[in-house]
Parts: sequence; structure tokens; C-alpha cells
Amino acid sequence: MKAIAVLTTLLCVVLLVAWPCEAITCEQVSGALLPCVSYLTGQRGSPTTECCGGVRNLRNMIPTQQDRRTACNCVKSAASRYPNLKPDAASNLPARCGVPKIPITPNTNCNTYSFLLFFFS
Repeated sequence: MKAIAVLTTLLCVVLLVAWPCEAITCEQVSGALLPCVSYLTGQRGSPTTECCGGVRNLRNMIPTQQDRRTACNCVKSAASRYPNLKPDAASNLPARCGVPKIPITPNTNCNTYSFLLFFFS
């Protein structure tokens, strides 16, 4: 179990490196939010330190409008693979990690102005 946690952490660190002038990828978004799955599915009562670190890193990796739209679509796509996601946990995740603004839900329109506020204060 410890080995899996260490490998997951290392994978997340590698995936969180955003090279300058490169668009964000769904792999980077997924890697940043992977530690949050147990919280988002109700297996944990609070997001872990690793989860919140991923949320903050993701916020820093999406400086442009196009990056934010891409990340939004990636999150929506990933969320569809977890039918047991808790809407309240997803809504509260940014604030629980100290990144208050609009969370992404399965119904979020990633092309609207409201998404520009995602993860930004």
C-alpha cells in the first residue's frame, strides 16, 4: 500500500510539471486531481494534503483562457469515469483546499465566462 502511495505521488509530481508555452493536457489535470478521488467519492471526510496540493498546482497550471477550458473539459471527462462522485464534495473541494471559486460539475459549460473564475480568486 505504501509503495502505491509513493508511486502515485511520484507520478503526480512528474505530471504536474507544466513546460512553458505548452498547453495543459488531460494527463496533467488527472494527475493533479488523482489524490482527490477518495474525498470526491466519499471515502474520506476531508481532502488530503496531496489533494489540496494538486488543486493549487492545477490552478497555477492554467493561466490562459484556453488552458482553463481544456482543464474544465478534462475534469468533466474524468468525472464521468467515477459515477459515485459526491456533488457536495466536488462543490466544496476548491474552498476546502483554500482555493475558493466555481467548481466544475458535470453540467458546467466550459466555454462560458463563469469558468474563467474556476480556481481563481
